[in-house]
Amino acid sequence: MNPSKQVVVIDDNATNRLLPGLFLRPLGYSVKECDGAKEALDWLNHNPCDVILLDISMPHVSGLQLCQQLRADQRYQHLKIIAYTAHAMPEEVQLWESSGFDKVLLKPIRKDDLLALFN
Repeated sequence: MNPSKQVVVIDDNATNRLLPGLFLRPLGYSVKECDGAKEALDWLNHNPCDVILLDISMPHVSGLQLCQQLRADQRYQHLKIIAYTAHAMPEEVQLWESSGFDKVLLKPIRKDDLLALFN
């Protein structure tokens, strides 16, 4: 693990934003929480980031739409974008992975599953 990594958790649910930070911060990760696409984009435009945990089902701009927007922008090509979702049907997981997400993390998350994505 690289404890200097900056992680952004984007989710409209406060509890879902909080949990990854509880697991990652003690390991030295910096974790920024955003409640939607607008806040995340505003923050990303001014701050470096390595990994995004991105909720799929959000109001206004879905996680899928935000992922596609980030992938279309050269500034964010290096980002590891992880779908952070309860949508676990095999066809849904395949859609997320084929739409630009690097990995899929299913809710409710377990610490071991989250940390495995950072190795």
